[in-house]
Order: sequence, then structure tokens, then C-alpha cells
Amino acid sequence: MDLIARSERFPQPGETFIGTSFAQHPGGKAANQAIASAKTGARTAVIGKVGRDAFGKTLTQFLKQNGVQLKYVQQTDEAPTGVAQIVVADSGENAIVVVPGANGQLTVEDVTNVPVADGDIVLGQLEVPRVCIEALFARARNAGAITILNPSPAQHCPREFLGLADYLIANENEYEYYIGEKVDFSAADAVLDAAPKLRTHAEQAIIVTLGARGLVALSGEERIVIPGHSVKAVDTTGAGDTFAGAFAARLAAGDTLKPALAYANAAAAISVQRPGAGSSIPSADEVNGLLASK
Repeated sequence: MDLIARSERFPQPGETFIGTSFAQHPGGKAANQAIASAKTGARTAVIGKVGRDAFGKTLTQFLKQNGVQLKYVQQTDEAPTGVAQIVVADSGENAIVVVPGANGQLTVEDVTNVPVADGDIVLGQLEVPRVCIEALFARARNAGAITILNPSPAQHCPREFLGLADYLIANENEYEYYIGEKVDFSAADAVLDAAPKLRTHAEQAIIVTLGARGLVALSGEERIVIPGHSVKAVDTTGAGDTFAGAFAARLAAGDTLKPALAYANAAAAISVQRPGAGSSIPSADEVNGLLASK
């Protein structure tokens, strides 16, 4: 559950700052990504855990209402439902502290019974224990499924683990964390020049989202640059998740890399114009409408 305080700016360390509003919205990276995938046309299930509490009930209802299958969502008495404390500044930028709660109770055994078939898309992130993603991705690759990793929140990951992903999606902060150096994000070539330092094998595609500037991607020798859309950002929370879920949905629909990225970029541009994370995710009709207008 996202607990969102809006304020003119971010408070400084040790400072108490008066905010302008508070709201709570269903969120969580996997939930947001699954909703984005479902709303943009893919048959989608989410794997995870919630606590046996009011937040857990609200979240599962919200997922169901948005067309996400819940067969692999479990309740646990061992921890409360995960929450994210979010501050959103008037600029639309956000700062987030995630408390995983029930997400941290997910086990390898919980993912071993999830069927994965040739042609499936398996999308993962790091708000659950990494060993669970590792086990699921290894099974997925053996089955011929496509694997997408959004390695967020950024944390130490062995290169062998990152190598299980066919596609790696990182934002600016995550990208610098994983390559271990500063990058000039104002220059697309500079961003792309650094991508081989993150890529673990020649077939792996590296995708770097750049907020209002759009995105760049390196796939083999192909360099892709897709500019951002000119919109007024209200809340960027969940924009990266919207991008990842919509990208997965378009790969599932048979799109090649560049059109799938352009579609995901448009979906994220719509999402930042609305408050909240899961509640800001657009439908396929909305994304198609934006692309048609361009």
C-alpha cells in the first residue's frame, strides 16, 4: 500500500516539513507492473504475498478489479502487508521508503509450483527476496520463456543473476548503481556507451528510462533512442512500473523491441499526469490514442 504525502519540496534530514495532502493508493512494484500488463492487453497473473489485514484485502480486490489473476497470491500471518512511504514534491518527483512486510516472506517453494511455458513473459523486480526471482527466472529460461528484470530497489546482485534476464530495465539511479560510475544522462550516446558494462551477455538488451527525456536501449549492436512526451507531471510514482508492465504486454502481443518500447514510453507518459501508482495506469485505448496523436 502506498502512503503518499505531498509537499512543496522534500524535507532535509532532521527537518519537519508541513505537507499539503495525504492519500493512500494500492501499489507495490509487482502489483503495478501486473496491472499495467493486464490493462494493456496481456493475460496476467501476479506472484506474491500479503498480510491478513485491511491493506492486503484492499490490494487483492484492486488487482482483481484490474484484470490480474490472483491464483499465486497468498496470505500470511507472519508479517503485515508491505507498504511504501512516499513523499511527492510539487515538481512531481518522489522519494520512497519501502517496507516489504509480507513480500519478504515469499519463498522459493512459493514460485516452484507456478507453471511457466515457452513463449511466456516473466517479469520480476527486487521487492521480494532475490532467490525467488532467481529460481523463477532459471525455470523460465529453461522453458523458453522471455525474462525481464527491473532490478529495483537497487541492491547488490551477482552478475550471474543479472544474466538470467533477457531484458534489463533500469532508471537513472539504478543504472549508475549497477555500472558503478556517474553517467551524463543528457547525452544519449554517453548513456549507451556505458551499457556494455552492465550487459552480461551479447543477447541481453539494456533499457534505460530517462524520465521526461524518454529512454535509450542497447540490443546487440542496435542503439535505440526514443524521446519523451511533453506532459505536465503530477506524480511520477509507478511510472517505471507502468513502463515495464506495458513493455511486457507488447512483447507478449508479438511486438519487436522498438515498437514495444515506444508503446511503454507512451503508457508511462500518461501515468505521470495522474496521482497514485496503480490508479494512474492507463488502458490500451488511452495509450493507442496518445500514439495515434503523435
